[in-house]
Amino acid sequence: MRYWTAEMGRADALLFGRVTYQMMEAAWRKPATGAWPDWMGEWEIPFAEAIDAAKKYVVSSTLSEVDWNAELVRGDLGHAVQQLKQESGEGLWVGGVTLPSALADLGLIDEYEFVVQPVVAGRGPTLLGGVRERIELELVDRQEFRSGAVVQRYRPVGAAA
Repeated sequence: MRYWTAEMGRADALLFGRVTYQMMEAAWRKPATGAWPDWMGEWEIPFAEAIDAAKKYVVSSTLSEVDWNAELVRGDLGHAVQQLKQESGEGLWVGGVTLPSALADLGLIDEYEFVVQPVVAGRGPTLLGGVRERIELELVDRQEFRSGAVVQRYRPVGAAA
């Protein structure tokens, strides 16, 4: 959680699809009472506070409104994300399953970060499933954790550093 809290601090805003936005909001939005829920461990609170306070953009054609420091992104995805990238200082942090695949197809991802956990799930969505063309990547950073998880950060070959 410390790693993801720091990573979120590198971004100017978070970019989610509807499903990821709603899932994250349900888990990490601070309750109206002002107190974090009992299920949340002390070690999770810095992450919860960071994601709760972060600026968010939500790509959705079905939601009519969002809150939780969020704005809806509608219309042409490529044009909208290109505008957001030009506005941001450090960058956008993208999460989810469907949205990253769409952005990869549009060539709008400047950096890929993969976290390999020491678990075989056996089911679930395929990472970047459906990407239409091969994307050559170069390793720019790698970090191992005591848990056995490994974070690897890549840039598309030919992308500016």
